[in-house]
Amino acid sequence: MKTNPIYFNQNSTPALTLASINCTMEKKLLIADDEAHIRLLLEQTLEDLEDEGVELLFADNGETALKIIQEEKPQLVCLDVMMPKMNGMDVCGTVKNEWSLSDVFIILLTAKGQEVDKLRGKEVGADLYLTKPFDPDYLLETARKVFAAAA
Repeated sequence: MKTNPIYFNQNSTPALTLASINCTMEKKLLIADDEAHIRLLLEQTLEDLEDEGVELLFADNGETALKIIQEEKPQLVCLDVMMPKMNGMDVCGTVKNEWSLSDVFIILLTAKGQEVDKLRGKEVGADLYLTKPFDPDYLLETARKVFAAAA
Protein backbone atom coordinates (compact mmCIF):
# COMPACT_ATOMS: atom_id res chain seq x y z
CA MET A 1 0.00 0.00 0.00
CA LYS A 2 1.37 3.37 -1.03
CA THR A 3 0.37 6.36 1.05
CA ASN A 4 0.55 9.76 -0.54
CA PRO A 5 0.19 12.14 2.38
CA ILE A 6 -0.56 15.75 1.73
CA TYR A 7 0.44 18.18 4.48
CA PHE A 8 -1.41 21.46 4.45
CA ASN A 9 0.74 23.42 6.85
CA GLN A 10 3.90 25.22 5.84
CA ASN A 11 6.06 22.72 7.71
CA SER A 12 6.18 19.17 6.44
CA THR A 13 6.06 17.18 9.65
CA PRO A 14 3.58 17.00 12.51
CA ALA A 15 6.43 17.42 15.00
CA LEU A 16 6.94 20.97 13.78
CA THR A 17 3.30 21.99 13.72
CA LEU A 18 2.18 21.26 17.25
CA ALA A 19 4.85 22.94 19.33
CA SER A 20 2.29 25.10 21.12
CA ILE A 21 0.34 22.25 22.72
CA ASN A 22 0.10 22.40 26.50
CA CYS A 23 2.40 19.69 27.85
CA THR A 24 0.13 18.87 30.78
CA MET A 25 -2.71 17.63 28.59
CA GLU A 26 -3.72 14.01 28.61
CA LYS A 27 -2.94 12.22 25.38
CA LYS A 28 -6.14 11.52 23.46
CA LEU A 29 -6.83 10.39 19.91
CA LEU A 30 -10.27 10.37 18.30
CA ILE A 31 -11.13 7.91 15.54
CA ALA A 32 -14.25 9.07 13.68
CA ASP A 33 -15.65 6.86 10.92
CA ASP A 34 -19.17 5.62 10.25
CA GLU A 35 -17.98 2.21 9.08
CA ALA A 36 -17.37 -0.17 12.00
CA HIS A 37 -14.74 -2.21 10.15
CA ILE A 38 -12.70 0.94 9.40
CA ARG A 39 -12.92 2.03 13.05
CA LEU A 40 -11.70 -1.45 14.03
CA LEU A 41 -8.85 -1.30 11.51
CA LEU A 42 -7.80 2.11 12.83
CA GLU A 43 -8.05 0.89 16.42
CA GLN A 44 -5.84 -2.12 15.62
CA THR A 45 -3.39 0.14 13.78
CA LEU A 46 -3.13 2.60 16.65
CA GLU A 47 -3.62 0.34 19.69
CA ASP A 48 0.13 0.34 20.47
CA LEU A 49 -0.34 3.98 21.43
CA GLU A 50 -2.45 2.89 24.40
CA ASP A 51 0.71 1.33 25.89
CA GLU A 52 2.28 4.78 25.47
CA GLY A 53 -0.46 6.48 27.50
CA VAL A 54 -2.80 7.52 24.70
CA GLU A 55 -6.54 7.14 25.23
CA LEU A 56 -8.44 6.09 22.09
CA LEU A 57 -11.87 7.67 21.60
CA PHE A 58 -14.43 6.70 18.96
CA ALA A 59 -17.28 8.30 17.01
CA ASP A 60 -19.50 6.87 14.29
CA ASN A 61 -20.79 10.16 12.88
CA GLY A 62 -19.75 13.78 12.53
CA GLU A 63 -22.00 15.22 15.23
CA THR A 64 -20.66 12.80 17.82
CA ALA A 65 -17.10 13.52 16.70
CA LEU A 66 -17.64 17.25 17.18
CA LYS A 67 -19.11 16.70 20.65
CA ILE A 68 -16.15 14.50 21.66
CA ILE A 69 -13.66 17.05 20.33
CA GLN A 70 -15.36 19.80 22.32
CA GLU A 71 -15.57 17.77 25.56
CA GLU A 72 -12.40 15.63 25.46
CA LYS A 73 -10.00 17.93 23.57
CA PRO A 74 -8.00 15.20 21.75
CA GLN A 75 -4.63 16.23 20.35
CA LEU A 76 -5.16 14.06 17.26
CA VAL A 77 -8.29 13.30 15.23
CA CYS A 78 -8.50 10.73 12.43
CA LEU A 79 -11.59 11.89 10.59
CA ASP A 80 -13.47 10.20 7.76
CA VAL A 81 -14.84 12.65 5.21
CA MET A 82 -18.09 10.89 4.31
CA MET A 83 -20.09 10.38 7.52
CA PRO A 84 -23.75 10.80 8.46
CA LYS A 85 -25.21 13.72 10.44
CA MET A 86 -22.19 15.93 9.67
CA ASN A 87 -19.43 15.20 7.19
CA GLY A 88 -15.76 15.26 8.11
CA MET A 89 -15.04 18.42 6.13
CA ASP A 90 -17.67 20.31 8.14
CA VAL A 91 -16.35 18.89 11.42
CA CYS A 92 -12.82 19.95 10.49
CA GLY A 93 -13.97 23.42 9.43
CA THR A 94 -15.83 23.90 12.70
CA VAL A 95 -12.85 22.81 14.81
CA LYS A 96 -10.19 24.74 12.91
CA ASN A 97 -12.06 27.84 11.74
CA GLU A 98 -15.06 28.46 14.02
CA TRP A 99 -13.50 27.22 17.27
CA SER A 100 -9.92 28.13 16.26
CA LEU A 101 -8.49 24.96 17.81
CA SER A 102 -5.19 25.01 15.96
CA ASP A 103 -3.66 22.62 18.50
CA VAL A 104 -5.91 19.76 17.37
CA PHE A 105 -4.08 17.90 14.60
CA ILE A 106 -6.67 16.64 12.10
CA ILE A 107 -5.99 13.87 9.60
CA LEU A 108 -8.69 13.49 6.98
CA LEU A 109 -8.91 9.83 5.92
CA THR A 110 -10.98 9.33 2.81
CA ALA A 111 -11.53 7.42 -0.38
CA LYS A 112 -11.96 10.79 -2.12
CA GLY A 113 -8.59 11.38 -3.73
CA GLN A 114 -9.37 13.92 -6.42
CA GLU A 115 -7.58 17.26 -6.41
CA VAL A 116 -10.78 19.19 -5.69
CA ASP A 117 -11.30 17.11 -2.52
CA LYS A 118 -7.72 17.71 -1.39
CA LEU A 119 -8.13 21.45 -1.95
CA ARG A 120 -11.35 21.42 0.08
CA GLY A 121 -9.48 19.65 2.89
CA LYS A 122 -6.87 22.40 2.87
CA GLU A 123 -9.57 25.08 2.89
CA VAL A 124 -11.26 23.67 5.98
CA GLY A 125 -7.97 23.50 7.87
CA ALA A 126 -6.95 19.82 7.82
CA ASP A 127 -3.34 19.19 8.79
CA LEU A 128 -2.98 16.03 6.72
CA TYR A 129 -5.02 14.36 3.97
CA LEU A 130 -4.65 10.59 3.50
CA THR A 131 -6.49 8.56 0.93
CA LYS A 132 -7.76 5.05 1.60
CA PRO A 133 -6.26 2.57 1.46
CA PHE A 134 -3.61 4.06 3.73
CA ASP A 135 -0.38 2.61 5.06
CA PRO A 136 -1.05 1.62 8.70
CA ASP A 137 2.64 1.94 9.64
CA TYR A 138 2.74 5.47 8.25
CA LEU A 139 -0.38 6.43 10.21
CA LEU A 140 1.08 5.04 13.45
CA GLU A 141 4.39 6.85 12.83
CA THR A 142 2.54 10.11 12.15
CA ALA A 143 0.48 9.72 15.34
CA ARG A 144 3.64 9.16 17.37
CA LYS A 145 5.16 12.33 15.91
CA VAL A 146 2.07 14.31 16.81
CA PHE A 147 2.17 13.10 20.42
CA ALA A 148 5.94 13.61 20.64
CA ALA A 149 5.44 17.22 19.60
CA ALA A 150 2.84 17.57 22.35
CA ALA A 151 5.22 16.29 25.04
